[in-house]
Amino acid sequence: MLAQKVGVNIFGKLSKNLYSGYLNSDSLGAKKVYVLSESPVNEFFRGIVVAVATFGEDDERLIVADENAVYYEPDLRIEFSYLKNTTLTSIRCLYEKSCGGVIFYNGKSNTRILLVKNNNGRYWSFPKGHIEIGETEKETAIREIKEETSLDVEIKDGFREISEYSPFGKIRKHVVFFLAQAFTNNVKIQAEEIAEYIWVDLQQARKLCTYNNDLRIINKAETAIKLIK
Repeated sequence: MLAQKVGVNIFGKLSKNLYSGYLNSDSLGAKKVYVLSESPVNEFFRGIVVAVATFGEDDERLIVADENAVYYEPDLRIEFSYLKNTTLTSIRCLYEKSCGGVIFYNGKSNTRILLVKNNNGRYWSFPKGHIEIGETEKETAIREIKEETSLDVEIKDGFREISEYSPFGKIRKHVVFFLAQAFTNNVKIQAEEIAEYIWVDLQQARKLCTYNNDLRIINKAETAIKLIK
């Protein structure tokens, strides 16, 4: 149902941007939904499904927004936190935002970067994770790097690269990567998230990383690291 275009009959306003309603859809049937809109909404709203959420134990509802609006999980949790007697227990979002880092370590002979392979992934990439409520992008990157690798890093100014892709289905992933310097190569992986890790030089990294987004980021990181050194 994510990304599906729907029409909603509105029957109540709950907060500044939040409305309740029900679907006007033959294919999906009668469903209670929430509508998010920064513009005033009257009796009818047309938009796309940006999330499927469960409230309480089993009250599942679609969240519909303007077609061009982007809402990440922290945004939606904040919107629903203002409602009384409403507990958001789980949510699947059309748009996901993560932050992470290209971690480099200057060894005695050369500079190496850290690649990791997630438990549910088949390819090498960089440590990253979902942004949480109240965090800046850099704070998310530092926290996720620490959780996944145990490394304390220093984020370098002037490097912020974005990778956008759809990992499965219609989910739209937006990942922000920073350049992060580690001062030790002693990694302790978070077993719940990471299956493998490897320190490699930049040429080896290009051989292991197969996606164009990652290769572009490696090239940008190489240029930035040379300027630092």
